[in-house]
Amino acid sequence: MEKIIRASNVVFSYEQDQDDFAGESPSPPKEVKIVLNNISLDIERGSFVAVLGHNGSGKSTFAKHLNAILLPQEGQVLVEGMNTADDDKLFKIRQTVGMVFQNPDNQIVATIVEDDVAFALENLGVEPGEIRRRVDEALKLVDMYDHRDRTPSQLSGGQKQRVAIAGIIAMRPDCIVMDEPTAMLDPRGRKEVINTIKMLNRDHGITIVLITHYMNEAAQADRVVVMDEGSIILDGSSRQVFQNVSQLQSVGLDVPQATELAYHLRLAHVPLGEDILTVEDCVNEIVHSLSKG
Repeated sequence: MEKIIRASNVVFSYEQDQDDFAGESPSPPKEVKIVLNNISLDIERGSFVAVLGHNGSGKSTFAKHLNAILLPQEGQVLVEGMNTADDDKLFKIRQTVGMVFQNPDNQIVATIVEDDVAFALENLGVEPGEIRRRVDEALKLVDMYDHRDRTPSQLSGGQKQRVAIAGIIAMRPDCIVMDEPTAMLDPRGRKEVINTIKMLNRDHGITIVLITHYMNEAAQADRVVVMDEGSIILDGSSRQVFQNVSQLQSVGLDVPQATELAYHLRLAHVPLGEDILTVEDCVNEIVHSLSKG
């Protein structure tokens, strides 16, 4: 399949004060913290990729490299063949790869929903009739069209995040990178946003890169990438990755509940398959095991 994003040998670090020297000098020595350590990863067009990792693993820093919010200090990131370090391509890169962040309140700039979705298009000088068409289409896609005249403060967290997603959709991106978009939402809001993400990927072919720490969200992706200390440690289908229960737990991550239950049953010598991901999978395997005595 065609690769929409190609990250090759990406290295990124920053300097931080050494804690041991804090308070002893007005200019304490600096320590280099490597956040991305030689990351190479291709994203296929039309795929749904979840990137997992505990806090500090580098997953959000990696996400910010995909539309040139951050630039590699070594290596390169190509978006549809365009190098993110090329200033002349920056506008086109950010049209191609849209970004949705954790807190929807930080992304909403207007006092009316439809005005917020139109904001970026107006700044780009898009013709008013085309703005109207794109705004209506984007709001309908995320099931927020009936709320177009409301103020964002009247919306739930999940609804606000869907408005933020609509603002990106209106830009007509080929790919949307979502940096923990459900982290600040309640279970209902998380479900609304994840259903929207899956619909955009399944029905409209938009490439999705989802940064998350929710295992049940990652389990719904086509592909799961696990990061730890700036490196990729696992990469495969959700069923393949979540078979590695002990390895995931060793880096501070959980697995879907059905997967963990099956893991402990196997440790107790119950003959169950290793690719159990959902409750239905688990029930079917247990029934099958019981039927075999």
